[in-house]
Amino acid sequence: MSDDIKKPLGTNIPMPKELMGKQFYTQEEMVMKSAKLDKLFFGIPLESTLQENRVPLVPASVATLVAQGHQVIIERGAGLKAHFSDRDYAEAGAEIAENREQVYKAAVILKAAPPTNEEIDLMFANQILISPLQMPTLSATYFHKLRQKRVLALAMEYIKDESDTFPLVSIMSEMAGIEAMLTAAELLSVNAGGNGVLLGGISGVPSAKVVILGAGVVAEYASRVAIGLGAEVRIFDNDVYKLKRLQNQVGRQLYTSSLNPIYLQEELVSADVVIGAIHSKSGRTPVIVSEEMIQKMKPGAVIIDVSIDQGGCFATSEVTTLQSPSFIKYGVIHYCVPNITSRVPRTASMAISNILTPILLHAASAGGIESWLFNNPGLRHGVYTYNGYLCNAYLGERFDMKATNLDLIITSQG
Repeated sequence: MSDDIKKPLGTNIPMPKELMGKQFYTQEEMVMKSAKLDKLFFGIPLESTLQENRVPLVPASVATLVAQGHQVIIERGAGLKAHFSDRDYAEAGAEIAENREQVYKAAVILKAAPPTNEEIDLMFANQILISPLQMPTLSATYFHKLRQKRVLALAMEYIKDESDTFPLVSIMSEMAGIEAMLTAAELLSVNAGGNGVLLGGISGVPSAKVVILGAGVVAEYASRVAIGLGAEVRIFDNDVYKLKRLQNQVGRQLYTSSLNPIYLQEELVSADVVIGAIHSKSGRTPVIVSEEMIQKMKPGAVIIDVSIDQGGCFATSEVTTLQSPSFIKYGVIHYCVPNITSRVPRTASMAISNILTPILLHAASAGGIESWLFNNPGLRHGVYTYNGYLCNAYLGERFDMKATNLDLIITSQG
Protein backbone atom coordinates (compact mmCIF):
# COMPACT_ATOMS: atom_id res chain seq x y z
CA MET A 1 0.00 0.00 0.00
CA SER A 2 1.27 3.48 -0.88
CA ASP A 3 2.60 5.71 1.91
CA ASP A 4 0.07 8.29 0.80
CA ILE A 5 -2.84 6.05 1.70
CA LYS A 6 -3.75 5.11 5.27
CA LYS A 7 -6.47 2.88 6.63
CA PRO A 8 -8.62 4.59 9.25
CA LEU A 9 -8.92 2.72 12.50
CA GLY A 10 -11.69 0.09 12.34
CA THR A 11 -12.12 0.14 8.55
CA ASN A 12 -10.62 -1.56 5.53
CA ILE A 13 -11.33 1.37 3.22
CA PRO A 14 -8.13 3.20 2.34
CA MET A 15 -8.22 7.03 2.97
CA PRO A 16 -5.83 9.53 1.43
CA LYS A 17 -3.57 11.25 3.96
CA GLU A 18 -4.58 14.74 2.78
CA LEU A 19 -8.15 14.05 3.94
CA MET A 20 -7.07 13.11 7.46
CA GLY A 21 -5.84 16.59 8.56
CA LYS A 22 -6.99 18.55 11.61
CA GLN A 23 -9.11 20.80 9.45
CA PHE A 24 -11.56 17.92 9.14
CA TYR A 25 -11.90 17.32 12.88
CA THR A 26 -15.07 18.33 14.71
CA GLN A 27 -14.83 22.09 15.44
CA GLU A 28 -16.17 24.08 18.38
CA GLU A 29 -19.36 25.96 17.52
CA MET A 30 -18.90 29.73 17.30
CA VAL A 31 -21.68 31.60 19.08
CA MET A 32 -22.06 35.35 18.59
CA LYS A 33 -22.05 37.19 21.89
CA SER A 34 -24.15 40.29 22.36
CA ALA A 35 -22.50 43.48 23.55
CA LYS A 36 -22.25 43.82 27.29
CA LEU A 37 -25.15 45.85 28.60
CA ASP A 38 -24.32 48.57 31.08
CA LYS A 39 -26.90 48.74 33.86
CA LEU A 40 -27.88 52.37 34.30
CA PHE A 41 -29.46 54.15 37.27
CA PHE A 42 -32.01 56.81 36.30
CA GLY A 43 -33.47 59.45 38.59
CA ILE A 44 -36.64 61.49 37.95
CA PRO A 45 -37.25 64.36 40.40
CA LEU A 46 -40.51 66.21 40.92
CA GLU A 47 -40.58 69.35 38.74
CA SER A 48 -40.93 72.59 40.68
CA THR A 49 -40.40 75.43 38.18
CA LEU A 50 -42.32 77.21 35.40
CA GLN A 51 -45.53 75.36 36.23
CA GLU A 52 -43.96 72.35 34.54
CA ASN A 53 -46.54 69.57 34.37
CA ARG A 54 -44.68 67.08 32.20
CA VAL A 55 -42.56 64.10 33.27
CA PRO A 56 -39.70 62.74 31.10
CA LEU A 57 -40.55 59.03 31.42
CA VAL A 58 -44.02 57.51 31.64
CA PRO A 59 -44.64 54.19 33.44
CA ALA A 60 -44.62 52.14 30.21
CA SER A 61 -41.09 53.34 29.42
CA VAL A 62 -39.98 52.72 33.00
CA ALA A 63 -41.21 49.13 32.67
CA THR A 64 -39.16 48.74 29.47
CA LEU A 65 -35.98 50.00 31.14
CA VAL A 66 -36.48 47.92 34.29
CA ALA A 67 -37.07 44.80 32.16
CA GLN A 68 -33.60 45.37 30.70
CA GLY A 69 -32.09 45.40 34.17
CA HIS A 70 -31.86 49.15 34.70
CA GLN A 71 -32.84 50.93 37.90
CA VAL A 72 -35.30 53.84 38.02
CA ILE A 73 -36.04 56.00 41.04
CA ILE A 74 -38.74 58.68 40.89
CA GLU A 75 -39.71 61.27 43.48
CA ARG A 76 -43.16 60.81 44.95
CA GLY A 77 -45.76 62.79 43.02
CA ALA A 78 -43.53 63.49 40.00
CA GLY A 79 -46.08 62.15 37.53
CA LEU A 80 -49.30 63.37 39.14
CA LYS A 81 -49.68 66.53 37.03
CA ALA A 82 -49.47 64.35 33.93
CA HIS A 83 -52.02 61.99 35.50
CA PHE A 84 -49.57 59.15 36.20
CA SER A 85 -49.80 57.97 39.79
CA ASP A 86 -47.04 56.73 42.08
CA ARG A 87 -48.74 53.36 41.97
CA ASP A 88 -48.40 53.30 38.17
CA TYR A 89 -44.65 53.83 38.50
CA ALA A 90 -44.27 51.35 41.35
CA GLU A 91 -46.05 48.66 39.34
CA ALA A 92 -43.73 49.43 36.41
CA GLY A 93 -40.77 48.64 38.66
CA ALA A 94 -39.63 52.10 39.75
CA GLU A 95 -38.53 52.90 43.29
CA ILE A 96 -40.59 55.73 44.82
CA ALA A 97 -38.36 58.25 46.64
CA GLU A 98 -39.68 60.30 49.53
CA ASN A 99 -37.28 63.18 48.93
CA ARG A 100 -35.22 64.79 46.18
CA GLU A 101 -31.88 63.90 47.78
CA GLN A 102 -32.53 60.20 47.13
CA VAL A 103 -33.29 60.86 43.46
CA TYR A 104 -30.09 62.83 42.92
CA LYS A 105 -27.98 59.82 43.90
CA ALA A 106 -28.81 58.34 40.47
CA ALA A 107 -26.14 58.33 37.76
CA VAL A 108 -28.48 59.81 35.15
CA ILE A 109 -30.98 62.57 35.98
CA LEU A 110 -33.94 63.01 33.61
CA LYS A 111 -36.00 66.21 33.75
CA ALA A 112 -38.72 67.92 31.74
CA ALA A 113 -37.36 71.36 32.77
CA PRO A 114 -33.84 72.60 33.63
CA PRO A 115 -32.74 71.94 37.22
CA THR A 116 -32.81 74.77 39.73
CA ASN A 117 -29.63 76.05 41.39
CA GLU A 118 -30.67 74.15 44.52
CA GLU A 119 -30.97 70.93 42.52
CA ILE A 120 -27.54 71.43 40.95
CA ASP A 121 -26.11 71.62 44.47
CA LEU A 122 -27.26 68.01 44.93
CA MET A 123 -25.40 66.79 41.84
CA PHE A 124 -21.94 65.18 41.72
CA ALA A 125 -19.00 64.82 39.33
CA ASN A 126 -19.60 62.80 36.13
CA GLN A 127 -23.34 62.67 36.79
CA ILE A 128 -25.37 62.90 33.57
CA LEU A 129 -28.20 65.41 33.17
CA ILE A 130 -30.69 65.16 30.31
CA SER A 131 -33.21 68.01 30.22
CA PRO A 132 -34.41 70.86 28.00
CA LEU A 133 -32.22 73.96 28.02
CA GLN A 134 -34.86 76.74 27.81
CA MET A 135 -32.22 79.44 27.48
CA PRO A 136 -34.33 82.53 28.30
CA THR A 137 -34.91 81.19 31.82
CA LEU A 138 -31.22 80.58 32.58
CA SER A 139 -28.30 82.73 33.72
CA ALA A 140 -24.52 82.40 33.71
CA THR A 141 -24.72 81.06 37.28
CA TYR A 142 -26.52 77.96 36.01
CA PHE A 143 -23.67 77.03 33.66
CA HIS A 144 -20.93 77.95 36.16
CA LYS A 145 -22.48 75.61 38.74
CA LEU A 146 -22.75 72.74 36.25
CA ARG A 147 -19.10 73.25 35.28
CA GLN A 148 -17.99 73.33 38.90
CA LYS A 149 -19.88 70.11 39.55
CA ARG A 150 -18.31 68.59 36.37
CA VAL A 151 -21.73 67.42 35.20
CA LEU A 152 -22.21 65.98 31.72
CA ALA A 153 -25.28 67.97 30.62
CA LEU A 154 -27.27 67.32 27.44
CA ALA A 155 -30.03 69.54 26.06
CA MET A 156 -32.90 67.39 24.79
CA GLU A 157 -33.83 69.85 22.06
CA TYR A 158 -30.33 69.77 20.51
CA ILE A 159 -29.91 65.99 20.30
CA LYS A 160 -29.92 64.83 16.68
CA ASP A 161 -30.94 61.47 15.23
CA GLU A 162 -29.38 59.50 12.36
CA SER A 163 -31.22 61.62 9.77
CA ASP A 164 -29.60 64.78 11.21
CA THR A 165 -32.92 66.10 12.53
CA PHE A 166 -33.98 67.00 16.07
CA PRO A 167 -36.45 64.28 17.17
CA LEU A 168 -37.63 65.95 20.38
CA VAL A 169 -38.04 69.32 18.69
CA SER A 170 -40.01 67.66 15.91
CA ILE A 171 -42.52 65.87 18.14
CA MET A 172 -42.89 68.85 20.49
CA SER A 173 -43.32 71.10 17.45
CA GLU A 174 -46.26 69.04 16.25
CA MET A 175 -47.96 69.59 19.60
CA ALA A 176 -46.87 73.22 19.85
CA GLY A 177 -48.33 74.00 16.42
CA ILE A 178 -51.70 72.59 17.39
CA GLU A 179 -51.64 74.22 20.83
CA ALA A 180 -50.57 77.58 19.39
CA MET A 181 -53.63 77.83 17.17
CA LEU A 182 -56.04 76.62 19.84
CA THR A 183 -54.55 79.13 22.29
CA ALA A 184 -54.79 81.93 19.72
CA ALA A 185 -58.46 81.11 19.18
CA GLU A 186 -59.06 81.51 22.92
CA LEU A 187 -57.11 84.80 23.17
CA LEU A 188 -59.10 86.34 20.30
CA SER A 189 -62.21 86.18 22.46
CA VAL A 190 -63.41 89.25 24.38
CA ASN A 191 -62.96 87.52 27.74
CA ALA A 192 -59.22 87.15 27.02
CA GLY A 193 -58.81 90.76 25.89
CA GLY A 194 -59.10 90.10 22.18
CA ASN A 195 -61.33 91.73 19.59
CA GLY A 196 -63.98 89.03 19.78
CA VAL A 197 -62.94 87.52 16.45
CA LEU A 198 -63.80 83.95 15.51
CA LEU A 199 -60.70 82.29 14.06
CA GLY A 200 -62.66 80.59 11.29
CA GLY A 201 -64.95 82.60 9.06
CA ILE A 202 -68.69 82.02 8.69
CA SER A 203 -71.09 82.74 5.86
CA GLY A 204 -70.94 86.42 4.96
CA VAL A 205 -68.17 87.25 7.46
CA PRO A 206 -64.44 87.20 6.51
CA SER A 207 -62.25 84.75 8.39
CA ALA A 208 -59.37 85.79 10.62
CA LYS A 209 -55.93 86.27 9.08
CA VAL A 210 -53.10 84.15 10.51
CA VAL A 211 -49.44 84.93 9.77
CA ILE A 212 -46.89 82.20 10.55
CA LEU A 213 -43.15 82.89 10.71
CA GLY A 214 -41.19 79.78 9.77
CA ALA A 215 -42.15 76.84 7.59
CA GLY A 216 -41.13 73.96 9.82
CA VAL A 217 -43.14 71.41 11.76
CA VAL A 218 -44.81 73.98 14.04
CA ALA A 219 -45.99 75.88 10.98
CA GLU A 220 -47.28 72.73 9.34
CA TYR A 221 -49.46 71.69 12.27
CA ALA A 222 -50.55 75.24 13.05
CA SER A 223 -51.57 75.62 9.41
CA ARG A 224 -53.58 72.40 9.49
CA VAL A 225 -55.57 73.61 12.49
CA ALA A 226 -56.04 77.14 11.14
CA ILE A 227 -57.17 75.92 7.72
CA GLY A 228 -59.42 73.33 9.31
CA LEU A 229 -61.14 76.10 11.26
CA GLY A 230 -61.46 78.22 8.14
CA ALA A 231 -58.79 80.88 8.80
CA GLU A 232 -56.77 82.64 6.12
CA VAL A 233 -53.09 81.64 6.41
CA ARG A 234 -49.88 83.44 5.37
CA ILE A 235 -46.50 81.73 5.79
CA PHE A 236 -43.06 83.38 5.72
CA ASP A 237 -39.68 81.63 5.50
CA ASN A 238 -36.40 82.23 3.66
CA ASP A 239 -36.08 78.52 2.82
CA VAL A 240 -38.03 77.94 -0.41
CA TYR A 241 -37.72 74.18 -0.07
CA LYS A 242 -39.38 74.29 3.35
CA LEU A 243 -42.22 76.32 1.88
CA LYS A 244 -42.66 73.75 -0.89
CA ARG A 245 -42.57 70.87 1.59
CA LEU A 246 -45.17 72.54 3.79
CA GLN A 247 -47.57 73.05 0.89
CA ASN A 248 -47.14 69.41 -0.13
CA GLN A 249 -47.75 68.24 3.44
CA VAL A 250 -50.82 70.42 3.91
CA GLY A 251 -52.09 69.39 0.48
CA ARG A 252 -53.22 72.74 -0.82
CA GLN A 253 -51.91 75.97 -2.28
CA LEU A 254 -50.96 78.49 0.41
CA TYR A 255 -49.83 82.10 0.44
CA THR A 256 -46.08 81.90 1.04
CA SER A 257 -43.30 84.46 0.97
CA SER A 258 -39.66 84.97 1.87
CA LEU A 259 -39.02 86.96 5.04
CA ASN A 260 -38.97 90.25 3.17
CA PRO A 261 -39.50 93.08 5.71
CA ILE A 262 -41.77 95.04 3.34
CA TYR A 263 -44.08 92.10 2.57
CA LEU A 264 -44.03 91.00 6.22
CA GLN A 265 -44.98 94.48 7.46
CA GLU A 266 -47.93 94.62 5.04
CA GLU A 267 -49.31 91.34 6.38
CA LEU A 268 -48.68 92.13 10.05
CA VAL A 269 -50.72 95.34 9.89
CA SER A 270 -53.90 93.41 9.12
CA ALA A 271 -53.10 90.15 10.93
CA ASP A 272 -55.33 88.83 13.70
CA VAL A 273 -52.85 86.14 14.80
CA VAL A 274 -49.08 85.92 14.35
CA ILE A 275 -47.28 82.68 15.21
CA GLY A 276 -43.50 82.77 15.75
CA ALA A 277 -42.13 79.36 14.78
CA ILE A 278 -38.45 79.94 13.98
CA HIS A 279 -36.03 77.29 15.27
CA SER A 280 -32.29 77.77 15.67
CA LYS A 281 -30.03 74.73 15.33
CA SER A 282 -27.43 75.89 17.81
CA GLY A 283 -28.16 79.20 19.52
CA ARG A 284 -30.67 82.00 19.90
CA THR A 285 -33.58 82.41 17.50
CA PRO A 286 -33.10 85.54 15.36
CA VAL A 287 -35.49 88.44 15.98
CA ILE A 288 -37.69 88.65 12.88
CA VAL A 289 -40.31 91.19 13.97
CA SER A 290 -39.07 94.53 15.27
CA GLU A 291 -40.73 96.65 17.93
CA GLU A 292 -41.73 99.19 15.26
CA MET A 293 -43.56 96.48 13.30
CA ILE A 294 -45.53 95.44 16.38
CA GLN A 295 -46.50 99.05 17.12
CA LYS A 296 -48.24 99.13 13.72
CA MET A 297 -50.30 95.99 14.38
CA LYS A 298 -53.96 96.42 15.18
CA PRO A 299 -55.04 96.43 18.85
CA GLY A 300 -56.38 93.10 20.07
CA ALA A 301 -54.19 91.08 17.67
CA VAL A 302 -52.50 88.01 19.15
CA ILE A 303 -48.84 86.98 19.09
CA ILE A 304 -47.92 83.39 20.01
CA ASP A 305 -44.12 83.12 20.26
CA VAL A 306 -43.40 79.41 20.09
CA SER A 307 -39.70 80.29 19.65
CA ILE A 308 -39.52 81.80 23.14
CA ASP A 309 -37.63 78.77 24.50
CA GLN A 310 -34.75 79.92 22.26
CA GLY A 311 -35.12 83.60 23.03
CA GLY A 312 -38.13 84.49 20.87
CA CYS A 313 -38.43 85.93 17.36
CA PHE A 314 -40.38 89.07 18.36
CA ALA A 315 -38.54 92.08 19.77
CA THR A 316 -41.23 92.53 22.43
CA SER A 317 -41.36 88.92 23.64
CA GLU A 318 -40.85 88.20 27.34
CA VAL A 319 -41.00 84.79 29.01
CA THR A 320 -44.37 84.08 30.61
CA THR A 321 -45.74 81.11 32.54
CA LEU A 322 -48.82 78.94 32.40
CA GLN A 323 -50.04 80.68 35.53
CA SER A 324 -49.73 84.12 33.92
CA PRO A 325 -49.36 83.25 30.22
CA SER A 326 -50.00 86.54 28.41
CA PHE A 327 -49.40 90.28 28.54
CA ILE A 328 -50.36 93.24 26.39
CA LYS A 329 -47.84 95.57 24.78
CA TYR A 330 -48.72 98.25 22.21
CA GLY A 331 -52.25 96.88 22.36
CA VAL A 332 -51.11 93.45 21.10
CA ILE A 333 -51.66 90.32 23.22
CA HIS A 334 -48.40 88.38 23.68
CA TYR A 335 -48.33 84.70 24.69
CA CYS A 336 -44.73 83.58 25.39
CA VAL A 337 -44.83 80.35 27.41
CA PRO A 338 -41.65 78.28 26.80
CA ASN A 339 -43.28 74.99 27.82
CA ILE A 340 -46.51 75.46 25.87
CA THR A 341 -46.97 71.68 25.54
CA SER A 342 -47.23 71.51 29.33
CA ARG A 343 -50.87 72.53 28.82
CA VAL A 344 -51.43 68.94 27.73
CA PRO A 345 -48.90 67.17 29.98
CA ARG A 346 -50.07 63.58 29.59
CA THR A 347 -49.71 63.60 25.80
CA ALA A 348 -46.49 65.62 26.00
CA SER A 349 -44.97 63.25 28.57
CA MET A 350 -45.72 60.25 26.40
CA ALA A 351 -44.12 62.01 23.42
CA ILE A 352 -40.94 62.90 25.35
CA SER A 353 -40.75 59.38 26.75
CA ASN A 354 -41.01 57.87 23.27
CA ILE A 355 -37.96 59.88 22.19
CA LEU A 356 -35.85 59.30 25.31
CA THR A 357 -36.41 55.58 25.81
CA PRO A 358 -34.63 54.37 22.62
CA ILE A 359 -31.75 56.75 23.35
CA LEU A 360 -31.32 55.34 26.85
CA LEU A 361 -31.56 51.73 25.65
CA HIS A 362 -28.96 52.34 22.91
CA ALA A 363 -26.68 54.00 25.42
CA ALA A 364 -26.86 50.97 27.68
CA SER A 365 -25.97 48.61 24.83
CA ALA A 366 -22.96 50.82 24.02
CA GLY A 367 -21.64 50.57 27.56
CA GLY A 368 -23.19 53.73 28.98
CA ILE A 369 -24.22 57.15 27.75
CA GLU A 370 -20.69 58.54 27.93
CA SER A 371 -19.32 55.65 25.87
CA TRP A 372 -22.08 56.06 23.30
CA LEU A 373 -21.36 59.79 23.22
CA PHE A 374 -17.92 59.17 21.73
CA ASN A 375 -19.35 57.35 18.71
CA ASN A 376 -22.52 59.34 18.19
CA PRO A 377 -22.17 62.88 16.77
CA GLY A 378 -25.92 63.46 17.05
CA LEU A 379 -25.81 62.87 20.81
CA ARG A 380 -22.66 64.98 21.16
CA HIS A 381 -24.50 67.86 19.51
CA GLY A 382 -26.72 68.06 22.59
CA VAL A 383 -23.86 68.35 25.11
CA TYR A 384 -23.29 71.81 26.59
CA THR A 385 -21.15 71.04 29.67
CA TYR A 386 -18.64 68.21 29.92
CA ASN A 387 -15.97 67.46 32.52
CA GLY A 388 -15.88 71.06 33.72
CA TYR A 389 -15.96 72.62 30.26
CA LEU A 390 -18.66 74.63 28.51
CA CYS A 391 -19.11 73.07 25.06
CA ASN A 392 -21.63 75.33 23.32
CA ALA A 393 -20.17 78.28 21.38
CA TYR A 394 -23.38 80.31 21.48
CA LEU A 395 -23.73 79.96 25.24
CA GLY A 396 -20.11 81.01 25.66
CA GLU A 397 -20.70 84.13 23.59
CA ARG A 398 -23.99 85.00 25.26
CA PHE A 399 -22.80 84.59 28.85
CA ASP A 400 -19.21 85.73 28.27
CA MET A 401 -17.73 82.36 29.15
CA LYS A 402 -15.00 80.36 27.45
CA ALA A 403 -16.42 77.58 25.27
CA THR A 404 -14.36 74.60 24.11
CA ASN A 405 -15.27 72.31 21.23
CA LEU A 406 -16.38 68.95 22.64
CA ASP A 407 -14.54 66.98 19.94
CA LEU A 408 -11.28 68.64 20.97
CA ILE A 409 -11.91 67.77 24.62
CA ILE A 410 -12.64 64.13 23.82
CA THR A 411 -9.58 63.90 21.54
CA SER A 412 -7.25 65.42 24.15
CA GLN A 413 -8.55 63.11 26.87
CA GLY A 414 -8.66 59.99 24.70
